[in-house]
Amino acid sequence: MLKGDIVSSGFFRVDGSIEGNISKPSKVVLGKSGVIKGTLICEDADLEGHFEGKLDVSGTLTLKSSARIKGEVFVGKLAVEPGATFNASCVMKGSAQASPKVTDKTSDQAESEVKTQNNLFERSQRIQKQRTEQPN
Repeated sequence: MLKGDIVSSGFFRVDGSIEGNISKPSKVVLGKSGVIKGTLICEDADLEGHFEGKLDVSGTLTLKSSARIKGEVFVGKLAVEPGATFNASCVMKGSAQASPKVTDKTSDQAESEVKTQNNLFERSQRIQKQRTEQPN
């Protein structure tokens, strides 16, 4: 068992036990017999073993069928094989762009804005339809 922090700039494979933080490797592979307890920050990760802690993957996290994950996960893309255990809170990076903004507007103000947006959309559709129906 290795206790401590690891900072790497390249590919990293773990087949033993690490208790600590691993950061900045381009890709991490956690083998079936591998165990990580701590924080893992990387670009991509393929996990087959046990992970417990905070997992921050900017690219793709792939969980093989033997993977056991517990903790917090922040990920760009997620691929999970059937059989993997995923007991974690998960936040998909980039999802803030897709989710609606929370504001202090009243429901009447928000409803008015939606109606205005719908009217503008309907108007642009009518104009487009008129253009296509006009004879040349």
